[in-house]
Amino acid sequence: MKFIYIGKTSKEEFFEIISEILNSEEYQKRKKYKHHGEKSVYDHCLSVSMKSYKIAKIMGMDYKSAAIGGLLHDFYYKPWQENKEKKSFLKLHGFVHAKEALQNSKQNYPQYMNKRVENIIVRHMFPLNIIPPRYVESWVITIVDKIVSMEIFLNPSKLLMYVGLKK
Repeated sequence: MKFIYIGKTSKEEFFEIISEILNSEEYQKRKKYKHHGEKSVYDHCLSVSMKSYKIAKIMGMDYKSAAIGGLLHDFYYKPWQENKEKKSFLKLHGFVHAKEALQNSKQNYPQYMNKRVENIIVRHMFPLNIIPPRYVESWVITIVDKIVSMEIFLNPSKLLMYVGLKK
């Protein structure tokens, strides 16, 4: 007996979930925002989203929220590396961008917001932000974000800048 798969592939399903956000004019601006090194916020978030989606799908979690939350976790207002404004320690990018990303996501993509997506976005910087994630999907994005961000160790001289502690 031969089985023929007629459903969507995981990659097709993933892009179907995120395509409206990914292709929006506002999200496309993130291609120009440097994140870590020469990698853009767009590329970083897409990588976190896809890896988190795969893990959540395999583990029987809410993979749609993981894909959306992963894509929006760093959806902040402006390129932080270009900001030369002096700020107090707790107002630096690493401490505030999760809340900015949540506000920006709610404003631009309210139809994609639910408790899990919101928690993914606002808690992904744990332990820098001291309140831990509430949902298992939030933990997945938090961990995957750290793994994907390990590229910062390729250029140790810029490490403090990448985490938002130095200009």
